[in-house]
Amino acid sequence: MNLPDCCLKKMITAEEAVSKIKGGSRVFIGTGCGEPQHLIKAMVRDMNLQDIMVYQMLSYTLAQFVDDESFLRRFSLKLFFISGAMRKAAFEGKIDYLPTYLSQIPKLFYSRRIGLDAALVQVSPPDRFGYCSLGVSVDITRAGLYNSKLVIAQINPRMPKTRGDSAVHVDEIDCFVLHEEPLAESPQNVKDEEIVRRIGHYVSQLVDDGATIQIGFGYLPNAILQYLDGKKNLGVHTQVITDGFIPLIENKVITNKKKTLIPGRIVTSLCMGTEKLYRYIDDNPIFYFRSSEYVSDPTVIAKNDNLVSVSSALEVDLTGQVCTDSMGYLFYSGIGDQVDFLRGSAMSKGGFSIIALPSTAQNGSVSRIVSHLSEGAGVATTRGDVNFIVTEYGIAELQGKSIYQRVVELAQIAHPKFREELIAAAKKHHYIFGDQIAPLQEDLMFVEAYKGNLKLKNGKTAEFRPLFPSDEFGYRNFFYSLKDETIYYRFFYRMKLFSHEIVQKQWASVDYRKNMSIVGLVQKKGYKEIVAVGSYAMETEEIAEVAFVVSESLQGMGIASYLLGFMEKIAKENGYKGFSAVVLGENRSMIHVFKKRYPNAKVTSDSGSDVTLHMNFDDATVNPAPDKTCK
Repeated sequence: MNLPDCCLKKMITAEEAVSKIKGGSRVFIGTGCGEPQHLIKAMVRDMNLQDIMVYQMLSYTLAQFVDDESFLRRFSLKLFFISGAMRKAAFEGKIDYLPTYLSQIPKLFYSRRIGLDAALVQVSPPDRFGYCSLGVSVDITRAGLYNSKLVIAQINPRMPKTRGDSAVHVDEIDCFVLHEEPLAESPQNVKDEEIVRRIGHYVSQLVDDGATIQIGFGYLPNAILQYLDGKKNLGVHTQVITDGFIPLIENKVITNKKKTLIPGRIVTSLCMGTEKLYRYIDDNPIFYFRSSEYVSDPTVIAKNDNLVSVSSALEVDLTGQVCTDSMGYLFYSGIGDQVDFLRGSAMSKGGFSIIALPSTAQNGSVSRIVSHLSEGAGVATTRGDVNFIVTEYGIAELQGKSIYQRVVELAQIAHPKFREELIAAAKKHHYIFGDQIAPLQEDLMFVEAYKGNLKLKNGKTAEFRPLFPSDEFGYRNFFYSLKDETIYYRFFYRMKLFSHEIVQKQWASVDYRKNMSIVGLVQKKGYKEIVAVGSYAMETEEIAEVAFVVSESLQGMGIASYLLGFMEKIAKENGYKGFSAVVLGENRSMIHVFKKRYPNAKVTSDSGSDVTLHMNFDDATVNPAPDKTCK
């Protein structure tokens, strides 16, 4: 290793370097996997260092010493984020937590709100121009280094050189310690593969091709990455890079071609993973490292069109308040950049945020969807910032929704065994109507197979899925959009009201097997609007009565025919052998839909104006909705 003369003149041992730190100093330490382990240990060993205040975002090495009383008498730890290694110490009150948005931490240093006397950082060997690289830790490390009176750098040949704003000239560093050692690693271990698979399935439904994604801290957001493997041309603008990104880059899922801010490159600030990841980012031009005040600035984030933020939480209450940093009074992690990215994604053209979490904790004994946040829990994300909440039981969309709607959406994705008590609590709080029916206490994952898509003649795509209690407002809006004639053909009388009570009666009859309702939705100005509803209900063990209605503006687009075949497929899977339908004799278009599919349908009539069609599935002239549209 050929080091410049100016660097060699500053080269000393770790012991000599830390001895330059005075008692009572405020010391900054580089972040997480980029922390200078050798320097930290030398500092702890120096018994002359007393009353030292340490500032760090993610701390690993110091976790080895927090159970030592003599260490705690000499060092006071101030952490912006509590790592898993430091969690026990946080619970025991051995460290101090600074709740701050990640984008604002550098400003605390630049403004001297938090003054720094010394900084311990880790860098790569300098290049021929005298520039070292901060490698895996640019984040707040750059600001900490520039605002410290004394800068001590550990030169580690294993530190990768990263592109972007990670370069630091040797003139900015007061003394160097040459020491080679493996970088700290932070492998992301999946705790429950089945839960992660199901959450990943739902998240992938929300992320479109060409989106720019942000993945938050924690094992769950990282694990979700693998379920985006079927996407195309994703971009990345995120605070932290983990091993989970590598397969998506190598398989050309992540190309960054569609990005509107710094296209072609992954914008990031921090790297946490394994040695494989550190070698992958080394001098790799696809990665563009910037400091946290840039990467996590909501106004910068918003410059990415279609920015999708994916983060996690500890618990969410029925109104949409999110806790991320504490379990009751016990501080667990940190505010981090969740709010930064939620607000940035909300300002992004076509962007939105997803908060993903398992439905339960403590081996299934505690619900993470709660009637109210735990006593002492902090609200990191307000109910006004939340868009999508995802658990292994589905997707709740909260943006623009009332408290009543939020309760129904969130109870629907809670663990089945907690749904009834959540609805009961919501009634007690007067969040919802007293007659609100609780979602079924059943895992409805099987209805994921009851989804399909139809390309319409007007170029739009209609999506079909089961009707849920959370669709009440959309269903009512659909009804009131229909003409009187359409309503008359469907309900056989001039129905004027479609009240909450009427909707509740329909929910009470739906069991998603013998009784089913399907909605068709079309994208309209950033949201999906119900444009069709089809239902079947048990008449006998083998026959179900079927009925449906399509918005007038989309009649003649093939929706009715598709919906009939779609419901036939579901009904057959649930043991039915045929449909019956009661239709007004004057409703010739609907009779035509039935006869076209079932030309041998038997038609009977009484003295009234309606006719009854009897249809056998074996007589269908075309196959039911193909599997490729019924995922």
